[in-house]
Amino acid sequence: MRSLRVSMSGTILIEEAPKILDDVALKSKLPTEGCGAVVSFLGITRGKEGDADVLRLEFDAWQEQLTPVLHSLAEQAISKFGVLAIAMAHRVGSVGPQEPIVAIHVGSPHRKEAFQACEWLIDELKKQAPLWKKEVTSAGESWKAGLG
Repeated sequence: MRSLRVSMSGTILIEEAPKILDDVALKSKLPTEGCGAVVSFLGITRGKEGDADVLRLEFDAWQEQLTPVLHSLAEQAISKFGVLAIAMAHRVGSVGPQEPIVAIHVGSPHRKEAFQACEWLIDELKKQAPLWKKEVTSAGESWKAGLG
């Protein structure tokens, strides 16, 4: 699912990626007019959790609410930090080791605000997005507490 919205405060692009997440393609869609900085975060699946090998992560989502929550977070970041554009994507389903899970790109006139917005977005996404994660390792499987 793709959603692009231009508002008075900026541009928000959200992609829910059930397949492999292409963070480079997502970044290429980020409008950068007026920007002096683009800060990006790419979260990937670790290959180890303690002594166990991570076989995969399984993400379940409340699909009807995921895009609205991500839009709300992006709008809040634009307002709070004065950035111009945000592109975000999060995978759902099975994600193997070293595969991308989440990508966030923030375009801003200045780097400080871009870094602050990007950090705030990943922290808030993990708190608020209706996503749940099951970790499947060589030692077994378990649902991780909380959202994100």
